[in-house]
Amino acid sequence: MNKRTQKSNAKSSTFFGGAAILAASIAVVKVIGALYKIPLGRILGDVGFGHFNNAYAIYNLLLMVSTAGLPVAMSKTISEANALNRRNQVSRVFHVALVTFIILGSISSLIMFIFAQPLANLQGDSLAAPAVRVMALSCFFVCTMSAYRGYAQGHSDMVPTAVSQVLEAMTKLIVGLFLAWYLLRLGFGSEFSAAGAIAGVTASGLVSLVYLMFRFRRKNSAQGLAKTDDRPESAKHILKVLASIAIPITLSSSVVPITTYLDTVQVQNLLQSALGYSEELAVSLYGCYQKAITIYNLPSAFMVSLTACIVPAVSAALTKKDQIGAGKIAESALRVGALLALPAGVGLAVLSGPIIQMLYPETNQEIASHCLMVLGIASAFVCMMLLCNAILQANGRAALPIWFIAIGSATKLIVNFILVQMPSVGIKGAPVGTLVCFMLVSVMELIAIKRVTPHPPKYLRVFVKPVLAAAIMGAAARAAYGILAGHLGNTMSVAGGIVIGAIVYAILVLVLRIVSKDDLSLMPKGDKIAKLLHIK
Repeated sequence: MNKRTQKSNAKSSTFFGGAAILAASIAVVKVIGALYKIPLGRILGDVGFGHFNNAYAIYNLLLMVSTAGLPVAMSKTISEANALNRRNQVSRVFHVALVTFIILGSISSLIMFIFAQPLANLQGDSLAAPAVRVMALSCFFVCTMSAYRGYAQGHSDMVPTAVSQVLEAMTKLIVGLFLAWYLLRLGFGSEFSAAGAIAGVTASGLVSLVYLMFRFRRKNSAQGLAKTDDRPESAKHILKVLASIAIPITLSSSVVPITTYLDTVQVQNLLQSALGYSEELAVSLYGCYQKAITIYNLPSAFMVSLTACIVPAVSAALTKKDQIGAGKIAESALRVGALLALPAGVGLAVLSGPIIQMLYPETNQEIASHCLMVLGIASAFVCMMLLCNAILQANGRAALPIWFIAIGSATKLIVNFILVQMPSVGIKGAPVGTLVCFMLVSVMELIAIKRVTPHPPKYLRVFVKPVLAAAIMGAAARAAYGILAGHLGNTMSVAGGIVIGAIVYAILVLVLRIVSKDDLSLMPKGDKIAKLLHIK
């Protein structure tokens, strides 16, 4: 093996290792996020949780505009300069990006702090202003840390990003939950306890930033690399290059947070203007809806490692001119994704009421359980959308998902507008809008894959057996819960229903021969699972 091949393999190994590290950290962060938001919802109550999520929607929007594209542009530019051993250029790019991030973070923080009350009023939740103000400084911290993450990723070092994300999630969990609980215990209102929970987010940004700065200084001072004589480009030129890469990414990434923000504004204002609800009642109902959203987000967390494998695997096959192999990988990915997503979605739907009662006994059971029932089905479509996005990206069609998501988001807002202002529907229309959105996006992307890939997946082979198995599993889980509920408490009955449903599903997967060894190879430890289950 020649040196070039060895170098190429080393780079490939670094890439796959980095992707695995990031995928694992994102999955951990999402699970920690659920552990944070589920008890937080119980501490804050429906109204307080509504205040919390209204502040978060503003934060996410400003943050996405500030940081979506620049870290990617920065890591790409640094990677290119590093490959040419242009260390002065690397240093110049980092400092230009850092100053840019600091400016954007400062502007975003000032907007949140100064206009906290108007922004809260716009959402139909005037009492969310304290939480918005407390969160303002988070924009500055996160924007600044994005520069350090981009620098590390430009050197193919994914560890700082992964560790900082986990640190961020853990700090938010510990500090946010404690402050929310303590402020309520002191007798403060729900709006101030929500601000306490948000303070955990701000603290997490500070902790993560300190870690990244410390690691950056330690690693760079320890390297002791010889100076190079390359002449770096001007700051103006670097900024222009960064902007040319970052702006398209920012525009595409901003679709979802913009829709989420418009959703918070639209739903709460429609409840007040069209149905005559008080501000407190509208915020409370929105808080119920957000509790269901917290649970609905869980299944997609487990798609991260699978999507991280799809792009390089399909791309590698296409690079070798192996279009049939690329098609087989895409088909296997969809089948494994369906195998994981469908039972999760069906399980949430059929056990929505018991799950809400177990996790949020103090909330409006009718509203939250109905929302989760609809969102459970929607979660399966979200998972399929993520897989389809990865397949289209790997086939060089990255622009298509952007348009599809934009169309789906616009459809969601239209469905919301029609349903939420109906007295018989109200807040229950919001999850229907979400379901219609992701169902539409998934169908459009599946059609696109069929048309633009040389050897598209066989959809009957992908979906028929997993759908059948998930439907039977759902019936078994619900029946088991019904039988157990007559003898055990709700929590034990939910656990029993899930276990029995999982056993039934596992048997059906084996009996129906839904997966092959090639399918499992896409999953972490898939080869060992195939060997253990004697799957060929």
